[in-house]
Formats: sequence, C-alpha cells, structure tokens
Amino acid sequence: MQLQGIGKAIVIAIAIAILGVGSMRATAMGTLGGKHAVQGSENSLEIEELGRFAIQHHNIQRKENEKELLSFSRVVKVDQQVVAGTVYHLTLEAKEDGDSAPKLYEAKVWVKPWENFKELQDFKPSSSSPSITTADLGVKHEGLGSGWREVPVHDPVVKEAAEHAVSNIQQRSNSLAAYMLQEILLAKAEVIDGFAKFDLLLKTKRGVKEEQHKVEMHRNLEGDWMLKSHSTDLGH
Repeated sequence: MQLQGIGKAIVIAIAIAILGVGSMRATAMGTLGGKHAVQGSENSLEIEELGRFAIQHHNIQRKENEKELLSFSRVVKVDQQVVAGTVYHLTLEAKEDGDSAPKLYEAKVWVKPWENFKELQDFKPSSSSPSITTADLGVKHEGLGSGWREVPVHDPVVKEAAEHAVSNIQQRSNSLAAYMLQEILLAKAEVIDGFAKFDLLLKTKRGVKEEQHKVEMHRNLEGDWMLKSHSTDLGH
C-alpha cells in the first residue's frame, strides 16, 4: 500500500511537470511571432541598410516605370517580429525622382542571417501623416506648413531643444541646485513662418526632487533658441 501511494505521488508529480512544460511552451509560442517596437534602432547602420535594401528592391520591381523610382531618406520607425528569422516592419521616408518633399512608405523585410537571406515582402505608401525630418527641425526656408506632429524624442534637434529649455528654466529659477534633464517624455514639432516650434514634456531632477516641465521652444533661421512658454507639474 505504501509503495502504491509512492507510485501515485510520482505519477502526479510527473503530470504536474508535463503541464508546467506545456504552459511554458504555450507562453513561448504566444511570444513568438508577436510584433514589437524597437525604440532608437532606426538610427543604427543595420536598420538604415535594411531601409536602403527595401527601397532598392522596390525600385527593381518598378524599374519599368521610372517615375516611381524612389531615393532613400531615412528610417522613421521600426517594428520587429520574430518568426523563422526576423521580419522588420519599417516606416521609411523616401523621395520620388524630381520631388523635393519626402513621403512615408511602409516596408516589410524578412531576414535570416544564418542563411544570408534577405527578402522584401511588402512595400506600400504609408497611411500615416508626413513626418518632420531632422533637416526640417533645424528650420528650412520652405518649411512644411502648419500643424503639430509628434517627432522622435531621441532626435538630435529635439534633444538640443530640451537642453536649451532646461538651461532657460535654470536661468529663470532662484534655485541654487542645478536642473538635470532626465528624460524627454513627449515631443511635438511644427515648421512654419521661418520657425521650428517644439512642444516638449520634460522630466528633470533638481537635488532629490523630480519634476515635469511642459515647454514650448522656438528656433529661427539663424539657429537662435527662445523659450516661449513654460509650466511645471510639481505633482510628479
């Protein structure tokens, strides 16, 4: 009887282990194939190479119609999906030949590095609104017209705007403790009437106190910065 009890206990333990493994496999399968954003990678050489590859192969497929040939500008956004290899979902900026304004396109590139395999699976115009490029943020004479648009918080010109904002906040403050920029939480911009305008939500640290600041910064054609408005949320 005691042996039978031990046998039952072993069977139950094995069953629990099998169920646990099954649950782990189910979780892994649920993760496999899921698409997720890859923040900041759009500036990497590897992703830029994929963007150029997508444009090049799109042009090869459309070479019979020269008006549809595109030239690569930059990668705006990257999503990645793990399958048998990796599928990269790219939002690209590219210009049509003879067109001065870049447009947004969406490309899907399948990569299997161990096979030296790379394939353009899909390429189409994006339904997203046109983005503002770094050149636009630096202010171009022709501008892009009115309308605030969300821009990457890691863009070099956005970072420059945030640093100037924090410097202005420090100058206007009576505090002896220095404001340290911790994070750019949100960034919007528009280019109009010779100005690049930036609407930023910043997280700073002053001593042990963390604060959030909502600022609007302007940059003119000469590259001069101006703090137009500033409010502080002390509740964070």
